Amino acid sequence: MLFRDVVGQTKIKERLIRSVQENRISHAQLFTGPEGVGKLPLALAYAQYISCPNRTGTDSCGTCPSCRKYQKLIHPDLHFVFPVFKTGSIKDPVSDDFLSSWRKLVLKTPYFTLHQWLTFIDVENAQGMIYEKESASILKKLNLKPFESEFKAMIIWLPEKMHPHCSNKLLKMIEEPPSKTLFLMITENEEDMLGTIRSRAQLITIPPIEDRSLSEALENKTDKENGVIDEVVRLAKGSYLTALEYLNPDNQNLHSFARLQELMRAAYTIDVPGLINWSEEMAKIGREKQKNFLNYALRLIREYFVFNLKNNQLVYLNRQEEAWGKDFSPYINERNIQWMASEFELAYKQIGMNGNPRIIFTDIALKMVKMIKK
Repeated sequence: MLFRDVVGQTKIKERLIRSVQENRISHAQLFTGPEGVGKLPLALAYAQYISCPNRTGTDSCGTCPSCRKYQKLIHPDLHFVFPVFKTGSIKDPVSDDFLSSWRKLVLKTPYFTLHQWLTFIDVENAQGMIYEKESASILKKLNLKPFESEFKAMIIWLPEKMHPHCSNKLLKMIEEPPSKTLFLMITENEEDMLGTIRSRAQLITIPPIEDRSLSEALENKTDKENGVIDEVVRLAKGSYLTALEYLNPDNQNLHSFARLQELMRAAYTIDVPGLINWSEEMAKIGREKQKNFLNYALRLIREYFVFNLKNNQLVYLNRQEEAWGKDFSPYINERNIQWMASEFELAYKQIGMNGNPRIIFTDIALKMVKMIKK
């Protein structure tokens, strides 16, 4: 990946390039920031730049053997760790078991969410995790000498998903790293990481993408008129992923929107059989999709509460959500917003802890009957 292929982030690119030119490459770096701002693309471009023998003052050359291998994600000194799941044939999975699928998705687009990754590898009811066995795989790879480059690069995507035993073993490697080893960790929630790992890594905070860069990137992806792009850039708040979702909603968000409408309509009419049926359907869709729905619902009820203020600059809704909100938003008010938000947050936490989804969704459905009438 070349730096010029990363959307925006000019200052971060300059900082990373300068660290190489001044020979100040920290052996453990933690890329943190909002979802969709380009943390993984930046890490890929940085690792390629370090490895490139013909790099310039602004980017990798893109044509040398090292760059060509990096651009196919097959460089022998480039390694990946990412959340996976157990299957019928793989009881103790490691990232290498899913490496082919990982390469396909990253080469298709390096901008994606955990939910999109797990959907790509057909996870049903499991939640992605970096299992304990991964630590042995990491140690084996990094104890080898570099094959072609000066550094071995280990890109760890979402280290907060590590099993505690794996995190502790990784900590030992970061404290006493093998020679010429580079750990590039990419997190969506650094607070969920092992604190001692965070404290031993150089923190690189990736900010939201600049509006101008985001607008230019979207113009290359769509033929929609400028007015729409300007609106999408405002709604995206610096996230390339969010911008793409506003332009072309994916099936999961459309599904979540439809399920939220069903829930609220059944709650308003006190359709108890309908609420029970809704709960049964939600219990079948898999934990990552359930968590995605709860996150989406939490965002939408907060937006509908703000929608009542009649200030469009404060509202971040797409046109479909806004159209429904004209009728529905009055039912989200100061008497129930905090209660509703707390219930969705609790349900998200319980699903993440492997709670019974049928009980969780039945509980929230029946409580919604009382909440929506407040």
